[in-house]
Amino acid sequence: MKWWIVIAAVAACSSRDVRPASAPTQGSDASLPTSTEINPRLLRRFRPVAAEVAPPPASPEKIALGRRLFFETQLSRNGQIACNSCHPLDRYGADGRQTSLGIDGQRGARNTPSVYNAANHFVQFWDGRSPTIEDQAVVPILSSREMGMRDAPAVIAVLQAMPEYVEAFAAAYPSDRVPITMAHLGESIGAFERGLVTTSSWDDFLAGHPDALTPLEQRGLRVFLDSGCMVCHTGPQVGGTMFERVGVVEPWPNQQDPGRAGVTHSQADRMVFKVPSLKNVAMTAPYFHDGSAATLEIAIQMMGRHQLGVELSEPDVSAIAAWMRAMTGTIKRSYIELPEHGRPSVHAAAAPGKKALSAR
Repeated sequence: MKWWIVIAAVAACSSRDVRPASAPTQGSDASLPTSTEINPRLLRRFRPVAAEVAPPPASPEKIALGRRLFFETQLSRNGQIACNSCHPLDRYGADGRQTSLGIDGQRGARNTPSVYNAANHFVQFWDGRSPTIEDQAVVPILSSREMGMRDAPAVIAVLQAMPEYVEAFAAAYPSDRVPITMAHLGESIGAFERGLVTTSSWDDFLAGHPDALTPLEQRGLRVFLDSGCMVCHTGPQVGGTMFERVGVVEPWPNQQDPGRAGVTHSQADRMVFKVPSLKNVAMTAPYFHDGSAATLEIAIQMMGRHQLGVELSEPDVSAIAAWMRAMTGTIKRSYIELPEHGRPSVHAAAAPGKKALSAR
């Protein structure tokens, strides 16, 4: 979880139609709501309304090229940093740092979001400056604080000097006279990232299996819904569908980052960020654009205070956190491994009590 905002809920529901859920007595299963007590109309907010126009399926050659490029350290100026350095796929695509370390040990300005399920977000980056993952993929390579390559010709020269990439690009783009281009670089990494999709107990629950969530997890969902959090954390990824301002009710402690205003140059967009997805959120601490919350429980408490203007009770926080942990999905080991190219295989452990890495 990173954050939700209730301002849209207040506007939509007019006179405070957002009611907090009452906390049950701890340890009393009788007070926990069952799936039938969760309004199915609200659950529709987490399902696709209609099939979106998706890019055509990528070829195996293009996906294989994108996978190799994702792990390629030679795309950085010092030959030591790859996409996987800040988005380690064996750790749910987030490195666990408040901000990631780039070239020459430089720190990034914002917390690194996960790449899992990111292809389905409406924009990329916290400030939304890239419309697609294909566009986003090349930005860190040319960033002076991240991978530090001087310019696009320098990147192309590196790839053209490596026979394995000359062959791989030719196989992925057989009809192109010049296979190695920056556009093809981003497109192939994007083709690979579009396969970084996880499903979890939460998805099973939405598919019509009420027993996929425990009573405590269902209670957390109920508190989440009753508090109005789903107004912003909505859609199939439980987020990633809109921009919102952080610190609506109580100002955000860290006012240094202008947010989307850095892109639009509009004061109205100051402290406005993309609402992040909550999928795999339990595995991607620390939280928020500034990495200021070390644990999921702290993040939930901060959202209640700064976005809703309420102090959520400890039982409510624990229940919400339990539900969010039910969104920890399965990482498909075979998809993220590089068995060749001289790269070590990556391994991961699943969240306690949740699905482990698939061996498929």
